[in-house]
Amino acid sequence: MLRVAGARLLDDRHRSGVHDVLDADPVAACMVASRVEAVGLDPWRLGGELWSHGAPADGLCFSGANLVPLRGDRAALRAFADRARRAGRVCSSLVGRAELVLPLWEELAPGWGPAREIRPDQPLMTLERPPVIAPDPRVRPVRISELDRYLPAAVAMFTEEVGVDPREGDGGAGYRARVAELITSGRAFARFHDGEVVFKAEIGALSRTVGQIQGVWVDPAWRGHGLGTAGTSAVAVALAGMGRRASLYVNAFNAPARAAYQRVGFVQVARFATVLF
Repeated sequence: MLRVAGARLLDDRHRSGVHDVLDADPVAACMVASRVEAVGLDPWRLGGELWSHGAPADGLCFSGANLVPLRGDRAALRAFADRARRAGRVCSSLVGRAELVLPLWEELAPGWGPAREIRPDQPLMTLERPPVIAPDPRVRPVRISELDRYLPAAVAMFTEEVGVDPREGDGGAGYRARVAELITSGRAFARFHDGEVVFKAEIGALSRTVGQIQGVWVDPAWRGHGLGTAGTSAVAVALAGMGRRASLYVNAFNAPARAAYQRVGFVQVARFATVLF
Protein backbone atom coordinates (compact mmCIF):
# COMPACT_ATOMS: atom_id res chain seq x y z
CA MET A 1 0.00 0.00 0.00
CA LEU A 2 1.43 3.35 -1.05
CA ARG A 3 1.80 6.20 1.39
CA VAL A 4 -0.48 9.15 0.83
CA ALA A 5 -0.08 12.72 1.99
CA GLY A 6 -3.47 13.02 3.69
CA ALA A 7 -5.75 10.83 5.75
CA ARG A 8 -8.04 8.60 3.73
CA LEU A 9 -11.28 6.82 4.52
CA LEU A 10 -11.11 3.06 4.97
CA ASP A 11 -13.76 0.45 4.20
CA ASP A 12 -14.15 -3.31 4.49
CA ARG A 13 -11.41 -3.89 1.90
CA HIS A 14 -8.94 -2.77 4.56
CA ARG A 15 -10.31 -4.93 7.36
CA SER A 16 -7.24 -7.18 7.65
CA GLY A 17 -4.83 -4.30 8.17
CA VAL A 18 -7.15 -2.62 10.68
CA HIS A 19 -7.55 -5.83 12.68
CA ASP A 20 -3.77 -6.19 12.84
CA VAL A 21 -3.49 -2.75 14.45
CA LEU A 22 -6.34 -3.35 16.89
CA ASP A 23 -5.05 -6.81 17.86
CA ALA A 24 -1.60 -5.39 18.56
CA ASP A 25 -2.96 -3.07 21.28
CA PRO A 26 -6.10 -4.83 22.55
CA VAL A 27 -6.59 -2.93 25.81
CA ALA A 28 -6.14 0.58 24.44
CA ALA A 29 -8.06 -0.23 21.24
CA CYS A 30 -10.99 -1.95 22.95
CA MET A 31 -13.50 0.84 22.29
CA VAL A 32 -12.92 0.80 18.54
CA ALA A 33 -12.34 -2.94 18.26
CA SER A 34 -15.72 -3.66 19.83
CA ARG A 35 -17.45 -1.81 16.99
CA VAL A 36 -15.24 -3.04 14.16
CA GLU A 37 -15.59 -6.67 15.22
CA ALA A 38 -19.36 -6.32 15.41
CA VAL A 39 -20.14 -4.48 12.17
CA GLY A 40 -17.01 -4.09 10.06
CA LEU A 41 -15.63 -0.85 8.62
CA ASP A 42 -18.60 0.45 6.67
CA PRO A 43 -19.26 3.93 8.13
CA TRP A 44 -23.05 3.56 8.10
CA ARG A 45 -22.89 0.50 10.33
CA LEU A 46 -19.80 1.54 12.28
CA GLY A 47 -21.29 4.82 13.44
CA GLY A 48 -18.17 6.65 12.34
CA GLU A 49 -15.20 6.52 10.02
CA LEU A 50 -11.79 4.91 10.17
CA TRP A 51 -8.99 6.92 8.61
CA SER A 52 -5.47 5.80 7.74
CA HIS A 53 -2.31 7.66 6.86
CA GLY A 54 -0.51 5.31 4.56
CA ALA A 55 -1.18 1.75 5.65
CA PRO A 56 -3.28 1.24 8.82
CA ALA A 57 -0.11 0.05 10.52
CA ASP A 58 1.42 3.49 9.90
CA GLY A 59 -1.50 5.61 11.06
CA LEU A 60 -5.07 4.85 12.14
CA CYS A 61 -7.80 7.00 13.66
CA PHE A 62 -11.50 6.55 14.41
CA SER A 63 -13.85 9.50 13.97
CA GLY A 64 -17.36 9.24 15.37
CA ALA A 65 -19.00 10.20 18.65
CA ASN A 66 -15.42 10.23 19.93
CA LEU A 67 -12.24 10.99 18.00
CA VAL A 68 -9.82 8.16 18.84
CA PRO A 69 -6.28 8.14 17.42
CA LEU A 70 -4.99 4.59 17.47
CA ARG A 71 -1.57 4.79 15.84
CA GLY A 72 0.60 7.30 14.05
CA ASP A 73 3.60 9.59 14.08
CA ARG A 74 3.38 13.37 14.08
CA ALA A 75 2.80 13.48 10.32
CA ALA A 76 -0.11 11.08 10.64
CA LEU A 77 -1.62 13.09 13.48
CA ARG A 78 -1.36 16.26 11.39
CA ALA A 79 -3.15 14.48 8.55
CA PHE A 80 -5.91 13.31 10.92
CA ALA A 81 -6.26 16.82 12.33
CA ASP A 82 -6.53 18.27 8.83
CA ARG A 83 -9.29 15.83 7.87
CA ALA A 84 -11.11 16.43 11.16
CA ARG A 85 -10.99 20.20 10.66
CA ARG A 86 -12.35 19.90 7.12
CA ALA A 87 -15.15 17.60 8.26
CA GLY A 88 -16.09 19.83 11.19
CA ARG A 89 -16.29 18.70 14.79
CA VAL A 90 -18.83 15.92 15.26
CA CYS A 91 -17.28 14.31 18.35
CA SER A 92 -17.93 15.04 22.01
CA SER A 93 -14.36 14.17 23.02
CA LEU A 94 -10.89 13.09 21.99
CA VAL A 95 -9.82 9.99 23.87
CA GLY A 96 -7.08 7.39 23.68
CA ARG A 97 -3.41 6.96 24.39
CA ALA A 98 -2.05 10.21 25.78
CA GLU A 99 0.96 10.18 23.47
CA LEU A 100 -1.47 10.37 20.52
CA VAL A 101 -4.36 12.42 21.93
CA LEU A 102 -2.33 15.34 23.29
CA PRO A 103 -0.33 16.02 20.08
CA LEU A 104 -3.53 15.64 18.04
CA TRP A 105 -5.21 18.20 20.29
CA GLU A 106 -2.29 20.60 19.75
CA GLU A 107 -3.09 20.46 16.04
CA LEU A 108 -6.84 20.88 16.55
CA ALA A 109 -6.94 23.37 19.43
CA PRO A 110 -6.54 26.56 17.34
CA GLY A 111 -9.73 25.75 15.44
CA TRP A 112 -11.67 23.60 17.88
CA GLY A 113 -10.72 25.15 21.19
CA PRO A 114 -11.20 25.93 23.89
CA ALA A 115 -11.98 22.53 25.36
CA ARG A 116 -14.43 22.28 28.23
CA GLU A 117 -11.88 20.17 30.12
CA ILE A 118 -8.60 18.38 29.41
CA ARG A 119 -7.70 15.29 31.41
CA PRO A 120 -4.09 14.59 30.39
CA ASP A 121 -3.24 11.75 32.75
CA GLN A 122 -5.63 8.79 32.98
CA PRO A 123 -3.98 5.48 33.87
CA LEU A 124 -5.26 2.68 31.62
CA MET A 125 -5.43 -0.42 33.78
CA THR A 126 -6.12 -4.10 33.22
CA LEU A 127 -6.58 -7.20 35.31
CA GLU A 128 -4.08 -9.84 34.26
CA ARG A 129 -5.05 -12.47 36.85
CA PRO A 130 -8.09 -13.24 39.04
CA PRO A 131 -9.04 -10.34 41.32
CA VAL A 132 -7.45 -10.20 44.76
CA ILE A 133 -10.64 -8.86 46.37
CA ALA A 134 -13.52 -11.31 46.72
CA PRO A 135 -16.40 -10.35 44.42
CA ASP A 136 -19.57 -9.03 46.00
CA PRO A 137 -22.14 -11.84 45.56
CA ARG A 138 -24.97 -9.28 45.67
CA VAL A 139 -23.77 -7.51 42.54
CA ARG A 140 -25.70 -8.87 39.57
CA PRO A 141 -26.89 -7.90 36.08
CA VAL A 142 -29.69 -5.33 36.14
CA ARG A 143 -33.07 -6.37 34.77
CA ILE A 144 -34.87 -4.14 32.30
CA SER A 145 -37.81 -3.97 34.74
CA GLU A 146 -35.38 -2.18 37.11
CA LEU A 147 -34.51 0.59 34.65
CA ASP A 148 -36.33 3.31 36.57
CA ARG A 149 -34.54 2.38 39.79
CA TYR A 150 -31.16 2.11 38.07
CA LEU A 151 -31.39 5.29 36.01
CA PRO A 152 -31.00 7.84 38.88
CA ALA A 153 -27.72 6.20 39.90
CA ALA A 154 -26.51 6.29 36.29
CA VAL A 155 -27.39 9.98 36.02
CA ALA A 156 -25.63 10.73 39.33
CA MET A 157 -22.51 8.89 38.18
CA PHE A 158 -22.39 10.66 34.81
CA THR A 159 -22.94 14.09 36.33
CA GLU A 160 -20.31 13.51 39.01
CA GLU A 161 -17.73 12.15 36.55
CA VAL A 162 -18.27 14.30 33.46
CA GLY A 163 -19.65 17.44 35.04
CA VAL A 164 -22.71 17.57 32.77
CA ASP A 165 -26.24 16.28 33.35
CA PRO A 166 -26.83 13.69 30.59
CA ARG A 167 -30.50 14.63 30.49
CA GLU A 168 -29.80 18.09 29.09
CA GLY A 169 -31.04 18.82 25.62
CA ASP A 170 -33.69 16.12 25.15
CA GLY A 171 -34.99 15.71 28.68
CA GLY A 172 -33.04 12.50 29.15
CA ALA A 173 -34.64 10.40 26.39
CA GLY A 174 -31.34 9.64 24.65
CA TYR A 175 -29.49 8.77 27.83
CA ARG A 176 -32.36 6.59 29.03
CA ALA A 177 -32.25 4.69 25.74
CA ARG A 178 -28.48 4.14 26.04
CA VAL A 179 -28.81 2.86 29.60
CA ALA A 180 -31.68 0.59 28.58
CA GLU A 181 -29.50 -0.84 25.80
CA LEU A 182 -26.73 -1.64 28.29
CA ILE A 183 -29.25 -3.38 30.55
CA THR A 184 -30.84 -5.46 27.79
CA SER A 185 -27.39 -6.54 26.57
CA GLY A 186 -26.48 -7.75 30.08
CA ARG A 187 -23.74 -5.15 30.55
CA ALA A 188 -25.14 -3.14 33.48
CA PHE A 189 -24.46 -4.41 37.00
CA ALA A 190 -25.69 -3.22 40.38
CA ARG A 191 -26.13 -4.03 44.03
CA PHE A 192 -29.55 -3.05 45.35
CA HIS A 193 -30.46 -2.35 48.97
CA ASP A 194 -34.11 -1.83 49.86
CA GLY A 195 -34.80 -1.30 46.17
CA GLU A 196 -32.16 1.42 45.72
CA VAL A 197 -28.86 1.15 43.86
CA VAL A 198 -25.88 1.39 46.20
CA PHE A 199 -23.25 0.21 43.66
CA LYS A 200 -23.28 0.24 39.89
CA ALA A 201 -20.91 -0.36 36.99
CA GLU A 202 -21.20 -1.15 33.32
CA ILE A 203 -19.25 -2.89 30.59
CA GLY A 204 -19.03 -0.10 28.05
CA ALA A 205 -16.97 -1.69 25.27
CA LEU A 206 -16.65 -5.41 24.69
CA SER A 207 -14.20 -6.74 22.13
CA ARG A 208 -13.50 -10.42 21.62
CA THR A 209 -10.66 -10.31 24.18
CA VAL A 210 -11.22 -7.29 26.45
CA GLY A 211 -14.11 -5.70 28.31
CA GLN A 212 -13.87 -2.09 29.43
CA ILE A 213 -15.54 -1.33 32.76
CA GLN A 214 -17.07 2.12 33.04
CA GLY A 215 -19.45 4.12 35.22
CA VAL A 216 -18.30 2.68 38.54
CA TRP A 217 -20.29 4.46 41.25
CA VAL A 218 -21.11 3.97 44.92
CA ASP A 219 -23.92 5.80 46.69
CA PRO A 220 -22.23 8.52 48.80
CA ALA A 221 -23.88 7.18 51.96
CA TRP A 222 -22.23 3.79 51.35
CA ARG A 223 -18.72 4.93 50.47
CA GLY A 224 -15.79 3.79 52.54
CA HIS A 225 -17.18 0.28 53.13
CA GLY A 226 -15.49 -1.60 50.28
CA LEU A 227 -18.47 -1.72 47.94
CA GLY A 228 -16.46 -0.24 45.09
CA THR A 229 -13.67 -2.79 45.20
CA ALA A 230 -15.90 -5.82 45.78
CA GLY A 231 -18.37 -4.62 43.14
CA THR A 232 -15.68 -3.98 40.53
CA SER A 233 -14.25 -7.40 41.32
CA ALA A 234 -17.69 -8.92 40.63
CA VAL A 235 -17.87 -7.25 37.21
CA ALA A 236 -14.33 -8.41 36.42
CA VAL A 237 -15.31 -11.98 37.31
CA ALA A 238 -18.35 -11.67 35.05
CA LEU A 239 -16.05 -10.58 32.22
CA ALA A 240 -13.75 -13.52 32.86
CA GLY A 241 -16.80 -15.76 32.51
CA MET A 242 -17.32 -14.22 29.06
CA GLY A 243 -13.71 -15.04 28.13
CA ARG A 244 -12.53 -11.42 28.37
CA ARG A 245 -10.08 -9.66 30.63
CA ALA A 246 -11.22 -6.54 32.42
CA SER A 247 -9.84 -3.08 31.75
CA LEU A 248 -10.69 0.48 32.76
CA TYR A 249 -9.19 3.94 32.88
CA VAL A 250 -9.31 6.42 35.70
CA ASN A 251 -8.24 10.02 36.30
CA ALA A 252 -4.81 10.21 37.90
CA PHE A 253 -6.07 12.84 40.35
CA ASN A 254 -8.69 10.41 41.68
CA ALA A 255 -6.37 8.80 44.21
CA PRO A 256 -9.10 6.85 46.08
CA ALA A 257 -10.36 5.21 42.88
CA ARG A 258 -6.84 4.34 41.71
CA ALA A 259 -6.07 2.78 45.07
CA ALA A 260 -9.31 0.81 44.99
CA TYR A 261 -8.58 -0.63 41.55
CA GLN A 262 -5.04 -1.51 42.58
CA ARG A 263 -6.44 -3.39 45.58
CA VAL A 264 -8.59 -5.42 43.21
CA GLY A 265 -5.44 -6.30 41.25
CA PHE A 266 -5.54 -3.91 38.30
CA VAL A 267 -2.16 -2.79 36.93
CA GLN A 268 -1.40 0.17 34.70
CA VAL A 269 -0.45 -0.69 31.10
CA ALA A 270 -0.66 2.74 29.43
CA ARG A 271 -1.76 6.34 29.91
CA PHE A 272 -4.91 7.71 28.36
CA ALA A 273 -5.91 11.34 27.90
CA THR A 274 -9.34 12.84 27.25
CA VAL A 275 -10.29 16.22 25.81
CA LEU A 276 -13.95 17.05 26.57
CA PHE A 277 -16.06 19.50 24.59
